Amino acid sequence: MPASYSEVAIRHPLIEQVSNARQKTDDLFAIVKSDSLYERPIPERHRIIFYIGHLEAFDWNLLHDRVLGLKAFNPEFDRLFAFGIDPVGGGLPTDQPSQWPSIVAVQEYVRKIRIHLDERLLEALDSNSAGRDGFPLSALLNVAIEHRLMHAETLAYMLHQLPLDRKVRQTEPESPATPSSDHRIIQRSIEIPAGSVTLGLSRSSSSFGWDNEFSSHTVHVPAFAIDQYKVTNQQYLDFIEAGGYEARSLWEADDWDWKSQHEISHPAFWRRDGDRWLYRTMFNDVPLPLDWPVYVSQAEAKAYAKWVGKSLPTEAEWQRAAYCTPNGSERPYPWGTEPPSAQFGNFDFARWSPAPVNAFPAGRSAFGVGGMVGNGWEWTSTEFGPFPGFEPFPFYRGYSADFFDGRHFVMKGGSARTAACMLRPTFRNWFQAHYQFIYTGFRCVSR
Repeated sequence: MPASYSEVAIRHPLIEQVSNARQKTDDLFAIVKSDSLYERPIPERHRIIFYIGHLEAFDWNLLHDRVLGLKAFNPEFDRLFAFGIDPVGGGLPTDQPSQWPSIVAVQEYVRKIRIHLDERLLEALDSNSAGRDGFPLSALLNVAIEHRLMHAETLAYMLHQLPLDRKVRQTEPESPATPSSDHRIIQRSIEIPAGSVTLGLSRSSSSFGWDNEFSSHTVHVPAFAIDQYKVTNQQYLDFIEAGGYEARSLWEADDWDWKSQHEISHPAFWRRDGDRWLYRTMFNDVPLPLDWPVYVSQAEAKAYAKWVGKSLPTEAEWQRAAYCTPNGSERPYPWGTEPPSAQFGNFDFARWSPAPVNAFPAGRSAFGVGGMVGNGWEWTSTEFGPFPGFEPFPFYRGYSADFFDGRHFVMKGGSARTAACMLRPTFRNWFQAHYQFIYTGFRCVSR
């Protein structure tokens, strides 16, 4: 008699994690009305139909031959859906909807892959199978799970830009209660004394990490002061009203050229309506929530920071403010050792929208810095690059290395749509400086 799903989940929690991750992305695609699956909400990205096939193609290409010994049944689709597009990556895609397969054909491809993989995964896990490059199946499954969960977030960025009438509206949970009803958050600086911080994951660790998270090393960080909270929409509105987008002295030359060429005058999530600003949430246009974190490109964040006489933190500074303690120790989360839960922040798909920047006092770091995990990634000034001892995954050599190009910058923390497993202190996200559509804010430092 075949094992029940609950028995399988107990024996192999990774199987349950695969299933849960699939459900997350299935639910996300279900938001899109059926006549809009071939839309391209962000010009730099593929059409939605690509991603429906891509998630399964990635799992299939990673596992079917390398470890499960399965033969390809649709090599054309395996290639078509293999790779996405790097945003702001040199020219916009020009493909037409008619060039893509029918949704029926793509859904059948997805269905067959799930059947083929699921039939073999349990057997392979029971026999401790490994890929031909020596990586155990458990590590490869973690790659597949986190890859899908990353897309559950980046797809939300994309669907956020889809017109409201193209989506099946969902209910947004109530915003968490805040310590103060005053929308103008008191933004004070937190002094962080000089000290060391650990960056990266040790190769002796049993925890999963992506190739760019290795290897662990210690960095000395001089003293600095950091904003207690992320910069809010109200603070950024002050910058706009002061003429920040017209002040060339605040912008680096490349950023100014980008802003001018694309006629950018405000965050991508804002929309002017007469004499007021509206904010585009996933399902509604609402009056601009002044105490929510502002989401902007790194170029816009740098201009604001210069306007207030500060700068963006380095990756090491951000890490020290989030995870270190005054006594010199480090902890796995800003708030301590307890696993992520709703009291500590806005993450793990709990909400579609941000919450006020001061909404989670229980999530403060040991130094008293608030909201460093969840509620929006945070830009750093650090170029995305390898840590000492970096080695690319042999089965995914370009995952990180393709972006060590001086044009991508490290983001830390997580957003409302970041899975709990990726809230670990070593996880590194990255995007180009001129990409506006991500759930990423910032806070400033002075030295």
